[in-house]
Amino acid sequence: MVKIGMMIGDRYEILEKIGTGGMSDVYKAKCHKLNRFVAIKVLKQEFSENANFVSKFRTEAQAAAGLMHPNIVNVYDVGEENGIYYIVMELVDGITLKKYIEKKARLSFKEAVSIAIQVSMGIEAAHNNHIIHRDIKPQNIIISKDGKVKVTDFGIAKAATSNTITSNVMGSVHYTSPEQARGGYSDEKSDIYSLGITIFEMLTGRVPFNGETTVAIAIKHIQEEMPSPKEFVPEIPASVEGIVLKCCQKSPDRRYQNMQELIADLKQSLMNPEEFVVQNEPDMVGGTRPITDRERAQIKRRAAYQEYQHREYEEREEPMRLRSEAEPVYEEEEEPEEEDDDYDYNPKMERVTTVLALLAGVVICVIVVILAVKVFGGREGSDGPGNSPIIADESESSTETSSVEEEPVYVKMPPVKGKSVEEARNELKNLGLDSEVEYEESDDVELGKVISADVEEGADVQVGSKVKLLASAGSQGIEVPLVEGDTFEEAQGKLVAQGFAVTREERTSNDVAEGYVISQVPSAQTKVPKGTNITVTVSQGKEKVRVPNVVGLLEEDGTVEVIEAGLQIGTVEREFNDLEEGKIFYQSYSKGSYVEPGTMLDIKVSLGPKAVTYKCNASILGPTVEEAPDYVAGTEVLIVLTTDDEKILLETRTASFPVSANYDGLTASGGTITMTYTVTIGGGTSTDPETGETIQIPGTSEERSFTRRIEFVEE
Repeated sequence: MVKIGMMIGDRYEILEKIGTGGMSDVYKAKCHKLNRFVAIKVLKQEFSENANFVSKFRTEAQAAAGLMHPNIVNVYDVGEENGIYYIVMELVDGITLKKYIEKKARLSFKEAVSIAIQVSMGIEAAHNNHIIHRDIKPQNIIISKDGKVKVTDFGIAKAATSNTITSNVMGSVHYTSPEQARGGYSDEKSDIYSLGITIFEMLTGRVPFNGETTVAIAIKHIQEEMPSPKEFVPEIPASVEGIVLKCCQKSPDRRYQNMQELIADLKQSLMNPEEFVVQNEPDMVGGTRPITDRERAQIKRRAAYQEYQHREYEEREEPMRLRSEAEPVYEEEEEPEEEDDDYDYNPKMERVTTVLALLAGVVICVIVVILAVKVFGGREGSDGPGNSPIIADESESSTETSSVEEEPVYVKMPPVKGKSVEEARNELKNLGLDSEVEYEESDDVELGKVISADVEEGADVQVGSKVKLLASAGSQGIEVPLVEGDTFEEAQGKLVAQGFAVTREERTSNDVAEGYVISQVPSAQTKVPKGTNITVTVSQGKEKVRVPNVVGLLEEDGTVEVIEAGLQIGTVEREFNDLEEGKIFYQSYSKGSYVEPGTMLDIKVSLGPKAVTYKCNASILGPTVEEAPDYVAGTEVLIVLTTDDEKILLETRTASFPVSANYDGLTASGGTITMTYTVTIGGGTSTDPETGETIQIPGTSEERSFTRRIEFVEE
């Protein structure tokens, strides 16, 4: 039983209980070896007593420990002590997504999509390492105080689903996929379904299916149509609605086929909220068509997982069924088939197909076992590390031989006793083995010579393993002082004063301040020879992320870049700029600089070049002799003032000058004044020879015009 203050693994001090779940309790602890705080997840007693569960749990936890990604809660260590099985994990200062949703009631679509992108990137990293979560839900997603989103509990879900356990322990029936609810196989697309339900809850503040019992909820996942999130929040964009519905299709073939496709659509939805999601319609494609490269890659990927599915079947004692404590196992009743032009889904037919596929898998496994026995026949009784992994237990043999994995490489442990530390370590390194040295005082063994190793001479050791060497510190070894928690300068002073050499290494740390010592090798209170090199690891402070360059990008593209880099968008200002409208022209941190994760990046977005306006304050004078030599003063003139962008400002007839023209807010920098007037050609008087009267002879009228250029003044 875990108690506050106890030590686990001789290095983890339990400080306080910070959470509990269906299968484990979580404690905050301090790692005294690395001087940092960690989270320790301890299996509950009912699971610790199940040897099959513990074995699978340990295997999956070790696999999860190989995952290193900014959006995954990292696993540091896995161990067992006095029947206590535990996982040591990264301690994230924050709250679960479930509590965050409860606190805010529901999230805006942009915030929900941003969180979903980070979750998807974490799941994608796991899928790329052939690890399926199987229990994606808001309770397993943590939002840290600096805004980083992390997925946790990789591995524990796999161990849980490979044993028959009650659904109230799983606690995730609201997010389970139809194939999981039926006890069928689950793959990457099961995680995609669960993530779709999680996005639905972020957007609406509720889960799509609910009921009085877990069985009732599971049946709804299998049979009922997925409701649209727009039914509860009408303002959700069509693209986001399409993403959720595609993630939550009943048939896995209709969902996103991998996380890359989902991430691409999530990013697109930030830039284009309108509908663009293409729903998969495999049943509607009836004609013969050539296979594409993308489809060929999908076929190869599914074939790679086929063998894994056969192994899963052999390990499972019986198909997992979600059941409540008071209810019997649910058996489906025959119901009239509903006609559906888009998707003819038949659970019974799928169950028959699944059984046939499993039978074929069993036959394949038997063939593989026979072939393996023939190849390794002479060695199946040995359990040495260099021999065949086939063992007597029939259920385990089918599991082991069905996995296509390279056998580990082993080497013989060389004799190191009596050799110098340097000589022994070089010899081990040449064999592909790591080593770690501890010192103790000895009157019998010469200073600097190896006393013993934790691996016996001649034993088989897997390449890449670490061998611990115990070396002599002489009869008067010097005790290494404790420098963890000191500044490097303080640590160096202490060590040099004792006659030690000092090597400095650096790494980031979220728990130890910059410039302070995280760890030391050899550890404190160890007695070593004078002059021994002490390696101290110094904190570089919190992990930094590189600021991307978003200047010149559209606001939507820049937002995605910032989120992917692990930062957040701060204030957004909009100003006139020479860049085209919608593009970012300023960011508060320069590109390439390093800042803490979750830092707010302020940006300025261009409204486009500022519009320049002009004004016209003119006094138009009458025609001059140079412009109109035949113009007669007092003649009426048509005046038309037209701007360079063909806007008519003035059109009037007058014989009186000057004429005022006052206008503002003009978009053109100038214009043209056109004056049109009438002149009379010919005509005059003559005398009638008979009567002597004066006769007026009419002339002909002609219109004449000229133009003037006028420049406006900028306002």
